[in-house]
Amino acid sequence: MDRSSIAAEGVTTCVIGGAGFIGRAVVTELLARGRQVVVVGRNDSPIGLPAGVRYLENFIENGLETVREALEASTEVIDLAYSTSPGTSFDDPVNDLLVNVPETVRLFELAAGMPHLRKFVWVSSGGTVYGRTPAIPISETHPTFPISPYGITKLALEKYAHMYFETRQLPVVCVRPANAYGEGQRPYGSQGFVATAIASILDQRELTLYGEHGTVRDYLHVMDMATGIVAALEAGEPGEVYNLGSGQGLTNRQVLELLAPRAEAMGRSLWTRVQPARPFDVPANILDCGKLQKASGWQPYLSIEQGLAKTWEWYAAQSLAEPFSPVVV
Repeated sequence: MDRSSIAAEGVTTCVIGGAGFIGRAVVTELLARGRQVVVVGRNDSPIGLPAGVRYLENFIENGLETVREALEASTEVIDLAYSTSPGTSFDDPVNDLLVNVPETVRLFELAAGMPHLRKFVWVSSGGTVYGRTPAIPISETHPTFPISPYGITKLALEKYAHMYFETRQLPVVCVRPANAYGEGQRPYGSQGFVATAIASILDQRELTLYGEHGTVRDYLHVMDMATGIVAALEAGEPGEVYNLGSGQGLTNRQVLELLAPRAEAMGRSLWTRVQPARPFDVPANILDCGKLQKASGWQPYLSIEQGLAKTWEWYAAQSLAEPFSPVVV
């Protein structure tokens, strides 16, 4: 079967990792565009998935059988699953390699043997694969020298994806996203500065900055992240890599300055503790997203001010019921 002959209308999209923070937003966007959605995840009771989604729990002992079932029932794939973050990968580089690379390569191998799949979007990392660079903004053609194990394995898996495109005609598109934020992101984890900053203010907990001003990051609201990933699914060229971000950068301090008026309005103070910069944190990262915009017409909808306002309101409403738990799940 010619992969390109399948029309976009009425397709079923498999979202691996679709019960996570970004995954839920992607699933919502896919449903809004009329697709059927199958989600594969490791939680036996996923929270927050929209109605009408078929959910398959991926038992580790079943190997790829659950994933195989989902792919056989689908015509498109978006893979958001990953078992580590930049911080945790630095703590245990060998584990980062072992829990991510074999499983993802097996997935590519499985998908390459399914000619009915019309598109496979693999979500890499725009925040880590480039490493330290003076380039602002960073285009997809910039050299890649990641400084965290997380960034190294993400880049290695991009290369595997391209190998399967070249040798097995897997119609894979790689997306390099910036830093997602928004309603529903779990605070106090190893990723998500905005969520942790807002929760720290509302819970009156001390917030740690690594470096006097923190790092410069390209923040993209999760709703815009979802529309960008779906744009790559619909219009991305197989074999290509696309950045996905806002094209603007803010330091951690600047994010806090934008949140300060809302904190003051609620009678909340902000306490920060400055620690030395961490060796695995890229000092600055701002993405040039012109390639995706040219291919699909995608543009971010929310400004950082609008996105932070929506995010703050959601967390403020949640905190009225119960303080946020510092436990990472």
